[in-house]
Amino acid sequence: MSETTPAPSPATGSDQPAKEEESFLIFLLKLVVIVAIFRSFIFAPFNIPSESMLPRLVNGDYLLAAKWPYGFSRYSLPFALPLLPEERVLASPPERGDVVIFKQPPLKDLDYIKRVIALPGDTVQMVEGQLILNGQPVPKQRLTDFEIAISPNTRCYSPQYAARRADGTDVCRYPRFRETLPGGRSYEVLDLGPREKDTTDPVMVPEGHLFLMGDNRDNSEDSRFPAEPGRGIGLVPMDNLVGKAQVMMWSTDGSAEWLKPWTWFSAARWDRIGSGF
Repeated sequence: MSETTPAPSPATGSDQPAKEEESFLIFLLKLVVIVAIFRSFIFAPFNIPSESMLPRLVNGDYLLAAKWPYGFSRYSLPFALPLLPEERVLASPPERGDVVIFKQPPLKDLDYIKRVIALPGDTVQMVEGQLILNGQPVPKQRLTDFEIAISPNTRCYSPQYAARRADGTDVCRYPRFRETLPGGRSYEVLDLGPREKDTTDPVMVPEGHLFLMGDNRDNSEDSRFPAEPGRGIGLVPMDNLVGKAQVMMWSTDGSAEWLKPWTWFSAARWDRIGSGF
């Protein structure tokens, strides 16, 4: 009687780690694709590193920008990957008063944020700090001064604007106004008095371009200044638009320390979170 050699059992466990690793890599790939699609076509986060948009935006703000309102171009993609044309597809124009994120001319490698003041065909001018749109002064109403607490993210423009509240808080205090554009869109601006570009020549906005300004009029190198790398932006092509400011998701005064977790909460500007545009 001959003995039969039992057939080897299938290796049930030897390839299990390889399958788990492959599944994890597929999961990561799917996650990267989903995040890329979300950031490219739906929402993307942006942080505010300056005070050119005071009082609406403060250094240390983090906001979500909607990517679809103005259409899509290569500048909608992370790192401006050349997977879409530079000219926008599904394009829609912004409205006066929109707060927009865009690529700064002429290098197109930096994200900027400003407010739309004039559209193609509009004529815009500044006369002694007064905005003139299509020959008509834009209504400008004086409001109470704007105050913001001094912090690692906030320093006063000059010593004359430093003040102290009754509770001892050191603040910066700036003259504040409300402008109201044709159509009723209104927003707050800061005007620190006579400065460069308070008076400009009339400019007609050409087709396919926008005239943008910072709300902090005397601390913003915007469309009043010629386009130079890292400085003025000139008239901005609509194809440079990246998105529309939508909602504030976080704001910090910069005082948080990694080794002191409680400061993560005390540094937050809670009253700013969740506000829309």
